[in-house]
Amino acid sequence: MKVKVTQVRSLIGRPERQKRTIQALGLGKINRTVVKEVSPQVLGMIRKVSHLVLVEEV
Repeated sequence: MKVKVTQVRSLIGRPERQKRTIQALGLGKINRTVVKEVSPQVLGMIRKVSHLVLVEEV
């Protein structure tokens, strides 16, 4: 299964850890979208920055 992850909020003023998590997901700019294969690691990253991203099933 795959999910589409879109960044919808800015990283300005966010902790460094959240910025690095967004970069690890392949995001970094608002409205940038990536498709990721679901794994426990990816789900954990999404959960940590869930307030900054929009997640949809593909």
